[in-house]
Amino acid sequence: MKWIFFDLGATLVDESDVYKSRCEYAVKQLNMEMAEFISRVCEEAKTSPTPIGTAARSYGVVMPEWDNSLEKLYDATKSVISGLHRNYKLGIIANQTLGTRERIDHWGIGKYFDVVMASAEAECAKPDLKIFEMALQKANCDPKDAIMIGDRLDNDIIPAKKLGMKTVWVRQGYAIYQSIDDDSKRPDYIVNNIEELIGLFEENKI
Repeated sequence: MKWIFFDLGATLVDESDVYKSRCEYAVKQLNMEMAEFISRVCEEAKTSPTPIGTAARSYGVVMPEWDNSLEKLYDATKSVISGLHRNYKLGIIANQTLGTRERIDHWGIGKYFDVVMASAEAECAKPDLKIFEMALQKANCDPKDAIMIGDRLDNDIIPAKKLGMKTVWVRQGYAIYQSIDDDSKRPDYIVNNIEELIGLFEENKI
C-alpha cells in the first residue's frame, strides 16, 4: 500500500459529545425517555449513516445543524496518524461540513494529510464513488495501492471495495450496530478501535 485514506467522524474524530447533545435535543422536543429514543437510534444505525437524525425525523423532529465545536480527536488519533505517516501517504475521504482542512489543522493533524476530500467542498458525498475517485485522482494513486479506513460499512467499506481499494472497518461509535450479511460488506480487516491500527499494519505488513 502507498496511500491510506481515512474517514473522519467516529474514525479519527470522537463525536460522542455531539451525539449526546443531539439526543438531548430530540428527547426534549418529544418529551420522551432518553432510553426509548436511544433504542430507536441504535436500530436506525444498522442502516443509516446518520442514525440520530433519521430517528428524530421518524418522530417528526427537525434537528439543528451539526455542532462541529463539540467534536474532538480520539486520544490515540495523533499517535496513530503520526506513526502511519512515516511509511504511507495519508488522505481523508469524509462527509463533512465546510472547513474540514481548517478543523484538522486546529486539531494539529492537518500536516499529515496530503489529500483532504470532504463532501461539502467536493459537492458529492459517500457512498457515491465519485468522491473516492476524486481523492484517488488528486493523490495520483491507483485504487489497488490504497486502503480505506472507516467506521461505516455502507459509506466507507462497500464503495471502496467496488473501486478495488483494500479496506479496514473500525467498529467505533454507532458502527457497532451494523452487520456483515453479504460479501459486498466484508472488509479486508476489522479493528475495534483506532488504537489497533498500528498493530494491524505492523503485523500484516499491509
